[in-house]
Amino acid sequence: MTRELAHTAAVREIYARTLAASPLAGRYVDVEGRRVHVVETGGGPPVVVLHGTGGPALFYRPLLERLTRVRVLAPERPGQGLSEPAKLPRNGYRRAAVAWIERLLDALDLDAATLVGHSMGGLWSLWYALEHPNRVSRLVLLGGPPALPGERAPLPYRIMATPGLGRLAQRLSPPSEKSALQFARMVGEERTLANHPDLVELLVTVGQDPLAAATDRNELLAILTPYVLLSPSRFRRECRIAADELRQLRMPVLLIWGEREPVGGAPVAHKLAELLPDARLELLDAGHGPWLGHAQSIAQMIADFAREAPRRAAGDNPARTQ
Repeated sequence: MTRELAHTAAVREIYARTLAASPLAGRYVDVEGRRVHVVETGGGPPVVVLHGTGGPALFYRPLLERLTRVRVLAPERPGQGLSEPAKLPRNGYRRAAVAWIERLLDALDLDAATLVGHSMGGLWSLWYALEHPNRVSRLVLLGGPPALPGERAPLPYRIMATPGLGRLAQRLSPPSEKSALQFARMVGEERTLANHPDLVELLVTVGQDPLAAATDRNELLAILTPYVLLSPSRFRRECRIAADELRQLRMPVLLIWGEREPVGGAPVAHKLAELLPDARLELLDAGHGPWLGHAQSIAQMIADFAREAPRRAAGDNPARTQ
């Protein structure tokens, strides 16, 4: 169904207006016959930023504009932002996501890159790093990806993934400034999002886009079981990342985590840092969108991390907390 939809004129207009006033630029690449929109800037070691559900690449504008000394590429995942939809079946979703990133890096002419993933983009990045570690030089998890050990699905996502209830909720509370700030409060970022009225406008505009809304809903249905409302930790088995898998990741990993992270707070972050062979943990006073209140410091962290000299294979875990 989503293949027949196109992004609205309002989405295209806000992108044109935002990019015209920004050092960021937008272009398209072809990934498996579908157009993928990429927001980019800068030069240096490549850093590929994968956004989460419901927030396209421009939602990360405060961070992207401050990332210096690196080449920033923020592709918009299928059906989101200005990207065309692609086949991402619920059965085999993980496999399809990994294949999409593989073709994306080919289209960008990147042999390897630092991957930065937020939320669902972080889960995609982890899936890909496990399958193709030779193409992920470093990994940054910006906020909690779902489906990790000890995590829970936040209430807004559980509602959207519940058959019938998700569509009803969308009709009863259509996208608006009020609903955007209510959602931000539920994920620990009401104060910080309110300081970015341009991002609120963006969220409302993409929330009114039928293609993006259908994509978001299908994505949540792909990773959550139908009974998640009653059991918030019920991620689909094929989507979960087990502790043993995390122990296999040998590339350096930077965890940038909010203390109010609704998917899993500081205890989950510490456990994750212990499982990963070569991890560093940075805990911030933030919720699910740490860059909304800490854009400059996070940009510095990511740029420094991406530019670090390659290290030997990890031995003892050097995880620490700042």
